[in-house]
Amino acid sequence: MQITNTLAKAFAARAKLFDAKHEAAFRLFNGFYEGEPNLLVDIYAATAVLYNYADVPFEGASAIRAAMDTIRAELPWVRALLVKTRNGNQQEKRGVLVYGQRADTRIVEHGVRYSVDLTMNQDASLYLDTRNLRQWALEHLSGKNVLNTFAYTGSLGVAARAGGAARVAQIDRNRDFLNVAKTSYTLNGFSIDKRDFIADDFFPAISRLKREGASFDCIFLDPPFFSVTGQGRVDLEGESERLINKARPLVSDGGWLVVVNNALFVPGRDLMGMFDSLCGSGYLSVETILPAPEDFTGYPTTRVRTPPVDPAPYNHPTKITVLRVRKDKLAK
Repeated sequence: MQITNTLAKAFAARAKLFDAKHEAAFRLFNGFYEGEPNLLVDIYAATAVLYNYADVPFEGASAIRAAMDTIRAELPWVRALLVKTRNGNQQEKRGVLVYGQRADTRIVEHGVRYSVDLTMNQDASLYLDTRNLRQWALEHLSGKNVLNTFAYTGSLGVAARAGGAARVAQIDRNRDFLNVAKTSYTLNGFSIDKRDFIADDFFPAISRLKREGASFDCIFLDPPFFSVTGQGRVDLEGESERLINKARPLVSDGGWLVVVNNALFVPGRDLMGMFDSLCGSGYLSVETILPAPEDFTGYPTTRVRTPPVDPAPYNHPTKITVLRVRKDKLAK
């Protein structure tokens, strides 16, 4: 009964996010902050994706069942339920359809259509915590040349195209992920230039673009938390500065370098300390930080826990920073 009441309260707090056509995507319940740490629930159109985060999956089963029952009772328009088990077998990690005929394959956000493949990976193929960054792209990148690194399924690049960007290049090692981005282009009527979908590792791709003399008005740098390949290493806890210095020579004078750090145990003050150090050179400045949506942080009426480390001045462990880049030192 307690978890049922907790879920119903969280659903009510998000009432403004429910759209009449049921095409939106958002976090319906964030158990980390709202009282049930083994459970997350996301909405993708009319599909609910439930995540069992328990170390031992059986320990999260009762929360999953309660969430399924509450969703079917409170949200009768939901036509599919997909359960992803973090510590399950490979199929369980990708997701098992437990209700409905099929999961949805597209959503609409800020008027832009995005393709989703909810079972292609352990997550759901579209990161909902960067919704405000996609809105920023829509509002700021008209006529700009954009590079989306670690593109995954390309949503930041899709938003840039929807906002009128002149060119968007997308880099990701996995061609299947980039194919989802191409489907998003098709859904929005964007032309597809195969040369701008670069299936390659970040490090050699960036080096090649430098040799070619490429320049971009905006670069998105949204890497995974940790990754090691034969080409290089990504570590958001210890080596963010290295990635920034790798990418920023490709940013044109006055352009933006947008950095996303989602390391749970990196305090916001430590990240800002790194940016302060970088900006001391006179070639970079912090223009703004973008908050995570409130459905991720929990609402004042639903939030019962705080993050394990303080993300301030950010509002969530997904820390989004927009940097302005200069080729000549900024005036003191």
